[in-house]
Amino acid sequence: METSVNRRLAYVAAGLVVAGVVMRLLPHLPNLAPVGAIAIFGGALLPRRVAWWLPLAIMVASDALIGFYDGIWFTWIAFLLVGLFGMALRHTTNPRRVVYGALGSSAIFYIVSNFGVWASGDMYAHTWAGLMECYAMGLPFLRNTLAGDLLYSSMLFGAYALAARAVQRNSVRSLDSLA
Repeated sequence: METSVNRRLAYVAAGLVVAGVVMRLLPHLPNLAPVGAIAIFGGALLPRRVAWWLPLAIMVASDALIGFYDGIWFTWIAFLLVGLFGMALRHTTNPRRVVYGALGSSAIFYIVSNFGVWASGDMYAHTWAGLMECYAMGLPFLRNTLAGDLLYSSMLFGAYALAARAVQRNSVRSLDSLA
């Protein structure tokens, strides 16, 4: 029984990684990708050891194909932090908490990744004013990140809730047939 559960979890995690990589490779608006939502979802519902590596696997695999860039470590760290943040939602599908999780995911990514752009590049002066300018210039990307995190989190958690309901209904029917 436990082996089949572990195998199913491995399939779910692998499917999420493949979906995340494919969605990053397909044409999309900047930052409108499901990686943050997958990190939140994995943190909330998958075993911790799997959830921790899920967003990093997506980013490393897709960045290997897209290309590496200055400050990449900040992006990867941001998604690892988002996965940890998702662990605060452990075993919940409460819509309000999912929305808060998506908003938190976007905020974490925005703060960490824009700090990385400022710290590792030469686009902005390495002063407080330069950092604030970097954050201001990142606001249009934040809008897309928010939209993606809310959309994809709703889809992932919604699909999970529907699947859980269907499994529960089938279990009840199976028990009823035994009676």
